[in-house]
Amino acid sequence: MASDGTEGAGRVADVLLRFVDGPQSWGVSAMARELDLSKAVVHRIMRSLVDRGLLSLDSTSRAYSLGPAAAAIGARALRDSKLRRVSLPLLRELQSATGETTTLSARVPGGRVYLDQVVSTHEINMTVELGRRFPLHAGGSGRAILAFLPPEEVEIVLHGELRTLTSATQVDPDQLRTLLAETRSNGAADSGGERQPGAGSVAAPIFDLDGQVVGSISVCGPIHRLTPDARRTYVPHVTETADRISRALGWHGGLPE
Repeated sequence: MASDGTEGAGRVADVLLRFVDGPQSWGVSAMARELDLSKAVVHRIMRSLVDRGLLSLDSTSRAYSLGPAAAAIGARALRDSKLRRVSLPLLRELQSATGETTTLSARVPGGRVYLDQVVSTHEINMTVELGRRFPLHAGGSGRAILAFLPPEEVEIVLHGELRTLTSATQVDPDQLRTLLAETRSNGAADSGGERQPGAGSVAAPIFDLDGQVVGSISVCGPIHRLTPDARRTYVPHVTETADRISRALGWHGGLPE
């Protein structure tokens, strides 16, 4: 019975997580194909989640989307996040110093998510989607985290699915190893359109009390402003801010050896 309960809980979690990584709405058939489950099982799970407010059902399209209870859980997690609470004032300082959007990412199983952002006041600016999971190999914020994971975890990522998000996404494991070595050396990861077309960023890792990488911050914006020269100019701003956040989380400062 315990194993059946664990399996059932896992299926419920898998259904909910598909709303994080995939489309905003799902039909029963599409979800059943995605999870390789029967439509009857998926329908029971989705109806139960609707009853609890975790999903909502559109009566016209018969498509399910996240409900108010799921939004409340996400908002509570965001509000109670120590990483976000410590980082937000420093993200505001960084945005003021650079004039560009600043972001905070947290490491999660299978990738990272944006926890918060302070948007640029430029008329043309960049914003990010909070709460959506992104892979670690694509873009500066992800690579800033990936570079400081234990070597065995890095290799798991590099031997896994390396999705191409844009024409600039680097998916060659050897090339990625070179980029990760550069990030470990200088403490920053540089990106030009690798996760989002037309966007540039520079990011730095955040460490906890034990020196484990728990997230990253970035400065990002349209690539016509976030040129390679501009990104190099922002590196000391970003790395200094990331170090201040890490110290606030208990880390003694600097990059782990």
